[in-house]
Amino acid sequence: MSNADKKRQYSSQVVDGPDRTPNRSMLRAVGFTDEDFQKPVVGVASTWSMLTPCNMHIDELARQSARGTDENGGKAVIFGTITVSDGISMGTLGMRYSLVSREVIADSVETVAGAEGFDGVVAIGGCDKNMPGCLIAMARLNRPSVFVYGGTIVPGIHKEKPVDIVSVFEAVGAHANKKMDDQELKAIESCAIPGAGSCGGMYTANTMASAIEAMGMSLPNSSAQLAISKEKVQDCVNAGQAVMELIEKGICPRDIMTRKAFENAITVVIALGGSTNAVMHLIAMAHAAEVELTLEDFTRIGKKVPVLADLKPSGKYNMAHFTRIGGLPPLLRILLDAGLLHGDCLTVTGKTVAENLEGIEPYTEDQDVVYPIDRPIKKDSHLRILYGNLAPEGGVAKISGKEGLRFEGEAIVFEAEEEAMKAILEGRVQKGHVIVIRNEGPKGGPGMREMLSPTSAVMGKGLGKDVALITDGRFSGGSHGFVVGHITPEGVVGGPIGLLKDGDKIEIDADKNEINALLSDEEWEARRKAWTPPAPKERRGVLAKYAQQVSSASKGAVTDGHL
Repeated sequence: MSNADKKRQYSSQVVDGPDRTPNRSMLRAVGFTDEDFQKPVVGVASTWSMLTPCNMHIDELARQSARGTDENGGKAVIFGTITVSDGISMGTLGMRYSLVSREVIADSVETVAGAEGFDGVVAIGGCDKNMPGCLIAMARLNRPSVFVYGGTIVPGIHKEKPVDIVSVFEAVGAHANKKMDDQELKAIESCAIPGAGSCGGMYTANTMASAIEAMGMSLPNSSAQLAISKEKVQDCVNAGQAVMELIEKGICPRDIMTRKAFENAITVVIALGGSTNAVMHLIAMAHAAEVELTLEDFTRIGKKVPVLADLKPSGKYNMAHFTRIGGLPPLLRILLDAGLLHGDCLTVTGKTVAENLEGIEPYTEDQDVVYPIDRPIKKDSHLRILYGNLAPEGGVAKISGKEGLRFEGEAIVFEAEEEAMKAILEGRVQKGHVIVIRNEGPKGGPGMREMLSPTSAVMGKGLGKDVALITDGRFSGGSHGFVVGHITPEGVVGGPIGLLKDGDKIEIDADKNEINALLSDEEWEARRKAWTPPAPKERRGVLAKYAQQVSSASKGAVTDGHL
């Protein structure tokens, strides 16, 4: 096979030869010329929609990536995939579709690229599930690909202080606690989201963008750019050029998405104090790339990697501040020099991590967004994988240390998020309670909703250090406090969380990485015998399909089988 044929190994099957005359006829109608039929075809997956500020600008970014491809010898074809807004659906039954959307995005990108014979893919994502969804598709297809992050929002300003979407959620709790009046609540609502871009702290979107860059699937510093900026426009153009170079060199996602690359991604998520959702998403992405990655890898790596970035929700700075001091490359340089990164991993530049970092200057000393590695914010990981009689297959906690490392309290049990939220706002949740929200896992939800509303209400009520919250659901990247999610097995399949009762004593120990209910073996056995499975909440449609297919959260909540 000639080099030209290798570059067009998929599109040639669609457009070459007399028997493909009808195919070419259809493509002429959408702008192909005689010359274009001789070029590699690149699909540009756009997650644009006016549903959410995270994605409202991506249509223009997609056009810029297409321009970069077209100017470098390719033929770009822009196509759309879905997004949903977690910030808008949060706290409602609509949030059940959030994690489901990751699978729909992955399936749709794979479907279009596979059907239309694209030789390469550029995908541009903004909100939380766009990013892992696009990467899952890229790993499945294994055709030269580059991911572009749509960029972060700038913070709003309230009373001369930066605010963002989590500020609004926490304001709800403060309002319920009579610490904020209606006028101020409205003022925060009105200024917190000033324009386009993903939620501004080290929440799930910025966490996943950083992880993908660390993995090598985005161009350097794609993760730390403002959504509306000349840098982000240039990043998109450069991605269009980069995918053509990957096609030329025959470099595919699985050449980049190796086990060592996933270890680099985990390292960076920890150093940034990133979202608990990264655990599940990285495991799912690894599954798509046929790389073995488990919860134990997060514990192993977490023992040696410190938290260095003072970013929200646990810290004080936004992603815009991180962007201002130089973004991710200087942090990668710090981690590489400390022996915490694999420098020999290949990236979408065609170079290794170490080669990309040659000449990168360190952060200046007049900033306190990223701490020196010898004076970390926390000496080991904030992401704790907990096991015990409440989570035999694991649970995921986000323990910054500010909320303490150990909690013991009495369970107050809720069968759904709405019940817990009502109790928090009404004051029925008291100091010493462990809020238990169950039947919210991938199968039980169905869809594994995020619990930003209740965790933010707890913080807004001033109970952040006085109560804990555990769930078989998951958390927003904006959640903080003493919270444990992804508890597996989930309640709906007979997991221990489904057997708890009000008043049960629960111990959470982030030093020992344990979560236990203080019940005798005899009591556990009696409750198991008395338990009956709840009826499915959905019997038709996408949620019912998802509940039937989805794996445990500890396995990435994937829907396309298991390794």
